[in-house]
Amino acid sequence: MFEAYYKSAIGKIRIRANESYITEVTFTDDFYKMDLLPQHLKECLNQLDEYFNGKRQKFTVEINPSGTEFQGRVWNELMRIPYGKTISYLELAKRLGDVKAIRAVGTANGQNPIAIIIPCHRVIGNDGKLTGYAGGLLKKQWLLEHEGAIQQKSLFW
Repeated sequence: MFEAYYKSAIGKIRIRANESYITEVTFTDDFYKMDLLPQHLKECLNQLDEYFNGKRQKFTVEINPSGTEFQGRVWNELMRIPYGKTISYLELAKRLGDVKAIRAVGTANGQNPIAIIIPCHRVIGNDGKLTGYAGGLLKKQWLLEHEGAIQQKSLFW
């Protein structure tokens, strides 16, 4: 297991990887400098830097999140939400073929282990309000404003 840290505009981020894939991207209060990193982890740091500097809209690093089959289906669908766009939890459930699974979809969305790269921040409430984000609503708002998905507004419009 490898680990690296990135200081972003919205806080510190920990990236974990195995020999081949990025397995976790999470917000953290910790920060440690790591000198010897495998190439795919260096590339992830580079792509995060490009994203936060407005030069990247799509990530190409290889990822391998750990979760159930259902979570995997939700996370794959999240990857289809374009940069600068949002969808509702209801729409996400519809895309997965079961509007009654809205709560399960929300739970799977919240358990996404690879923040930003798997863009769970692009899912909002049916009423257009920002709801739920493991990193906190201020980070979610910042990410959506950064991508141009929402105009700078009050957090709870």
